[in-house]
Amino acid sequence: MKKHNFYAGPSILPGVTKEKVAEAAINFAGTGLSVMEVSHRSKEFVAVMNEAVSLVKELLNIPEGYSVLFLQGGASTQFLMAPYNLLNKKAAYLNTGSWASKAIKEAKLFGEVVEVASSKDKNFSYIPKNYDVPADAEYFHYTSNNTIFGTEILKDPEVAVPLVADMSSDIFSRPIDISKYAVIYAGAQKNLGPAGATLVIVRDDALGKVSRPIPTMLDYKTHIDKESMFNTPSTLPVFACLQTLKWLKGKGGVEAIQKQNIEKAKLLYDELDRNKLFMPNIKNEEDRSLMNITFVMTPEYAELEKEFLDFATNKGMVGIKGHRSVGGFRASTYNALPIESVLALIDAMKEFERSK
Repeated sequence: MKKHNFYAGPSILPGVTKEKVAEAAINFAGTGLSVMEVSHRSKEFVAVMNEAVSLVKELLNIPEGYSVLFLQGGASTQFLMAPYNLLNKKAAYLNTGSWASKAIKEAKLFGEVVEVASSKDKNFSYIPKNYDVPADAEYFHYTSNNTIFGTEILKDPEVAVPLVADMSSDIFSRPIDISKYAVIYAGAQKNLGPAGATLVIVRDDALGKVSRPIPTMLDYKTHIDKESMFNTPSTLPVFACLQTLKWLKGKGGVEAIQKQNIEKAKLLYDELDRNKLFMPNIKNEEDRSLMNITFVMTPEYAELEKEFLDFATNKGMVGIKGHRSVGGFRASTYNALPIESVLALIDAMKEFERSK
């Protein structure tokens, strides 16, 4: 039976990425050695890192004056690393979910944090609007896509201060105006590669403005100066990221994949709006995530939740159980998920509906 991988993360990877990683795990770049056992300073792996950086810049249309890093520690380390490097007195944060809340907690260790708005009052089921960002904030931080709750900010915010964004779960899914950002960070394990690598994009002139000393490993300048090689990078995950970047370029780049993501999400949301058994968690259509589509049974059929989960699992759907904070179901439709998997889930929903 074909498996349809809807896991929120670690999540589905392009088939070619897995194939190339499997090959390199045995014989990397003709060395006769595994990518896991060659020096990160070997010419073969340095070439991997350089090409990965180059493709990130190309696919996201990154202007001059920015550095691209592959670090470790996940987005959770960036929750503190970004304010450590950028927050001198005051920063503004938008609270749209669990990960945004954790980023706020870390930032408070380094200076004043203004929470400009929050959707916690309705269990993060919407994106706040019409908030004011203080003009004297050194940056405005937001989480672009909320994997747990299923909301997404689909356009770069229009504010008068530099942006900092956690784009872990929607990086490369849509075009970004990089020039508005001081820092963008993303754990690789949702739309780029396996867990273990973290992509960070830093505007060089945003650094060096805080008065505090920064520990060597937490200083962006350390990693910029050493081209992500200050310490041993995650060689296999970076190699995998490169394969996904090549795949994305071959698919036509970010603009082309965005169209596919919109199509996949529309198909599933349309079915959720139609099907008598289900309903989407996010009522406001403009707030609905294209990456993590959360839904529940309608109140009159709530007792069928486990039955549908078992039914869908038997049809090959994997990873659709919702996060404990929300319940219900979650279909993660990242770049690598083929439209066939979305159609298979829709068919399962229709079949289950007909049986009731």
